[in-house]
Amino acid sequence: MKNSGPVDSGSAILDARIRELGDWRGKTLAKVRAIIHEADPEIVEEWKWVKPTSPGTPVFSHGGIVCTGETYKNVVKMTFAKGAALKDPSRLFNSSLEGNVRRAIDIHEGDKINEAALKDLIRAAVALNLKGKSKAKPKPKPRRAGSK
Repeated sequence: MKNSGPVDSGSAILDARIRELGDWRGKTLAKVRAIIHEADPEIVEEWKWVKPTSPGTPVFSHGGIVCTGETYKNVVKMTFAKGAALKDPSRLFNSSLEGNVRRAIDIHEGDKINEAALKDLIRAAVALNLKGKSKAKPKPKPRRAGSK
C-alpha cells in the first residue's frame, strides 16, 4: 500500500542529497548509485531512519535491505545489511569487519571503485535476500486439509 510513495520520494530525496553535497561525495554517491542499478535494475531506493537529529539514510533494497549509501565528512560508506554472510573475494569490505551481520565499504576521496567486484557483491546480496524470501513462502500450503 505504501510501495509507490517511498520509492518515488526515496529517489527524489537521494537526487536532492547528491545535488546538495556538490563535492566528491555527491559524485561518488551518484556513481555508487549507478553501479547498484546496473547490477540490479529492480533495486528500490528508499529513505529511512529520519529523526530530528538525522536527515535519514538512503537505502537500496530488493527482497530486503541490500545496502545503505551514507555520506560523512571524509567518506562515502556502503553498509551491506547481511555483509558478513557474503563472499568477498576482491576484499571490498574495509569497515565494520568485526560485526556479526553487517559489513561496510568506506570510499575515500580519490579511491577507485572496483565496479565489477561491487556489482558481484550487490548481486550476491540480492540473491541472499531473495533466497531468504523463498524459504519463507511455502507456509500457506496447509489449506488442503479439507480438500480430499
